[in-house]
Amino acid sequence: MSRSRRPRARQQRGRSVVGERYETVVGPVAHGGHCVARVGEEQRVVFVRHALPGERVVVELTEGTEGDRFWRGDAVEVLTPAADRVVPPCPYAGPGLCGGCDFQHVSLAGQRALKAEVVREQLRRLARLEVDVEVEAVPGDTDGLGWRTRQRYVPLGGGARGMRKHRSHEVIPVERCLIESPEGPSYEVRGSWFEVAAGGFWQVHPGAPEALVAAVLEALDPRPGESALDLYAGVGLFSRFLLDAVGPDGRVCAVEGDAPAVRLAKRNCPGLHATAGDVGTVLATEYDAPFDLVVLDPPRVGAKRAVVEQVVDRRPRAVAYVACDPAALARDVAIFAEHGYVLQGLRAFDLFPMTHHVECVALLSPR
Repeated sequence: MSRSRRPRARQQRGRSVVGERYETVVGPVAHGGHCVARVGEEQRVVFVRHALPGERVVVELTEGTEGDRFWRGDAVEVLTPAADRVVPPCPYAGPGLCGGCDFQHVSLAGQRALKAEVVREQLRRLARLEVDVEVEAVPGDTDGLGWRTRQRYVPLGGGARGMRKHRSHEVIPVERCLIESPEGPSYEVRGSWFEVAAGGFWQVHPGAPEALVAAVLEALDPRPGESALDLYAGVGLFSRFLLDAVGPDGRVCAVEGDAPAVRLAKRNCPGLHATAGDVGTVLATEYDAPFDLVVLDPPRVGAKRAVVEQVVDRRPRAVAYVACDPAALARDVAIFAEHGYVLQGLRAFDLFPMTHHVECVALLSPR
């Protein structure tokens, strides 16, 4: 990954603690690619990268001042390693190096277990649900490497390139990113070709489109003659196969915020009714008839209340929610529950190995 999340400008609350070191036992994994630990006499919370739950490590603080509620740090020395710890395959992975990957130091099975725990914890905390979660491997990578079909580097001049540190503008020179795919993306899914604009959105893992289409169709079980609403539809990945499933007597409508993507969706999906615009705004005035099925594939922030309430107003028998952020998913699941729609099933996919990201497909239906 070429860019890491940048830290917000924070008001100083006393003396900086950056550079201080503490020995501690690492606690549970947290959403965001780190684990929770406590250090010092006050048992201050530290979000620790490059660690695993249960390990005894030396943490070096990378962000924080005396008055902050929590600090951030890196595990710079591992005194008691966990069973799932491995030597990172990438020479640029580790404290103070490239910030693109969170879990290079963890076995693939261990990574998936950590991601499953994060999804469980978010649903438990934000939706008050206890859900069994298994993160599934997806064909298309090689031992978690070589899957990212779109990659951006920071040009350094003279043909050199680099990647940024975690939460920093500082660039680390790299020769090659190991999660980068040697091939570009394929826009063929189940024998259908999709036209995608240069720079337009398409899943970066080569196995992702097939895995997500299969999961959505399995969840919705579309039937001939039914009506389906595809929200945040992109270039029509789900619409294309919903059209096939509902047949000539059915109907599929799509809403997408990006106008060029909508034009492509209409070409990719003959017979699709598609509208460009903000999903919540469009639903406030259009497509107000009941729909049997809804696909929700929102951006990382989630669908949020206004869209969820518009969805349940259409009274679908099933909603397939495709989520790239488990916290946003859990918050929206809680809103669905307020309106009588409950979580009936959940699948999670490891579409971003070596990172903390995980993709989920949730099935919601009336209680």
